[in-house]
Amino acid sequence: MTIAPPETKIVAANRVACDGGESALGHPRVWLMIPAKTGWVECPYCDTKYVHRDFAEAAEK
Repeated sequence: MTIAPPETKIVAANRVACDGGESALGHPRVWLMIPAKTGWVECPYCDTKYVHRDFAEAAEK
C-alpha cells in the first residue's frame, strides 16, 4: 500500500485554518500563521503544506 504525499495549497492570506478536509478522516480545526520569512507552514495533524502565493514560485523548485 502506498501513502499519498501531503497536499500543498497556495493561499493568499498569512493566517489559514486546517481541519483535514470534510471526510471522516479530518482533525480538529487549527489556525496556522505563515511566517513572513519562510512563506509556508505545515499542518501538525495532516502535514498539508500551506504556501503563501508570494512564495509559490520558490516552493515549486
